[in-house]
Amino acid sequence: MAKKIAVLVTDLVEDPEYTEPVKAYQEAGHQIVNIEREAGKTVKGKHGTEIKIDKGIDEVSVDDFDALLIPGGFSPDQLRVDDRFVHFVKQFMDAKKPVFAICHGPQLLITAKALEGRSATGYKSIQVDMEYAGANFRDEEVVVCQNQLVTSRTPDDIPAFNRESLKLLNA
Repeated sequence: MAKKIAVLVTDLVEDPEYTEPVKAYQEAGHQIVNIEREAGKTVKGKHGTEIKIDKGIDEVSVDDFDALLIPGGFSPDQLRVDDRFVHFVKQFMDAKKPVFAICHGPQLLITAKALEGRSATGYKSIQVDMEYAGANFRDEEVVVCQNQLVTSRTPDDIPAFNRESLKLLNA
């Protein structure tokens, strides 16, 4: 059954951490909705990928979606200064809906105080931040926690990240 996936993304996202999961999800028949501060604008990845924003954060509700993707790069750090994005992420975690975060993506989970007691991974530079947030940090290509949270470290981990997130989407 096709699922609707919210993607929180803004400028300077790590391109393959957006493009490769999105492609895998769409090929599996799932729908992607790109969310930023305002609909209709175009954001650019670190390597030039242009991403059209479908919805502004004020136009969406967690109830509208089955899962959440948070790609890395500088995008999650920029989004976490806005409480609306932090609240959106926290609601996904509280509702126990699937959340997929790669590289620096867990920064939004840290700010949402949603990692306490969770096993997770992320980019090496945020390991200590994740531990301070209460996560059981694991240096592995992909970590699946409580059949809800899928995290990975770098673009090299994308195949495992896609495999595990698709398992949850197709469950």
